[in-house]
Amino acid sequence: MSQHRISESTRGVYIISPTPFTEDGKVDLASTDTLLDFYDAKGVTGITILGVLGEAGKLTPEEAAIFLDHVMKRVDGTKPIVVGASNPGTDNLVRFANRAMEKGAAGLMIAPLPGLKTDEQIYAYWQAVLTRLGPDIPVCYQDYPQTTQVVTSVSVLNRLIDDFPNFVMLKHEEGSGLSKISRLRERSDAGKGRRISILVGNGGLYLPQELRRGVDGAMTGFAYPEMLVGVCDKFFAGEVEAAEDLFDIYLPILRHEQQLGFGLAVRKEILRRRGAIACSATRHPGPKMTARDHQELDELMARLDAKLGK
Repeated sequence: MSQHRISESTRGVYIISPTPFTEDGKVDLASTDTLLDFYDAKGVTGITILGVLGEAGKLTPEEAAIFLDHVMKRVDGTKPIVVGASNPGTDNLVRFANRAMEKGAAGLMIAPLPGLKTDEQIYAYWQAVLTRLGPDIPVCYQDYPQTTQVVTSVSVLNRLIDDFPNFVMLKHEEGSGLSKISRLRERSDAGKGRRISILVGNGGLYLPQELRRGVDGAMTGFAYPEMLVGVCDKFFAGEVEAAEDLFDIYLPILRHEQQLGFGLAVRKEILRRRGAIACSATRHPGPKMTARDHQELDELMARLDAKLGK
């Protein structure tokens, strides 16, 4: 059992890891090791694997299991590892979830089944999944309607929080969703419901404002994780303006990395250039960078280095 289970009080930066591939498209376990070392050196609190950024949907079940086992063995309990377990089949989801927990995962990140429309459909789906997983497996709800097309209301989240103690964390990445954070926090601050951990996605694009509204940190894949760590550390230490100032330095490259449908290629290329992985390839159908894209990234990285005095 992991000594690092996620809970309602989890805070910090859980970096979302890509899955490294070789030039010929195989899962690159050597680059997985250098990537994990890179994240450790940047001071992240924990690591989340096999999410959207990890191209989990393009891995075979065997590849996902091999990658999971390799990461857990390499990290060896030194950092909490959250494992993406979303699956259109609930039996497959539960089977993989149990494997992840047996290997020492800190918890699971699960997105709702795409296509759910009504509050009742969304609640019923989660009721079945959370019941099947049982009260001892902590779950992070990935609220990412840009990908799932599932818009989850605050009232449904509150019902799930009240009914399922294993729902301990929300990965909040609904675009323009700042008011959702406020509404969730107002309820728990007033003692009307359990307070859960909220970590935010979207690359951290709105991180300073989200922190001001009461989130506990970030769970996202920005290729400069030291920025996310620094902003959260400064904010939690009461240095709110200094946190904003640090964030501002990285904003141009963060914004560039957040291009919908293309950002994964940019993010993996930055990680390659920073020595974290050997190859920035994404699996087909995935984005590829052109010569002009590379030139643009050269310029943005050079500007960032200049601002940082490198």
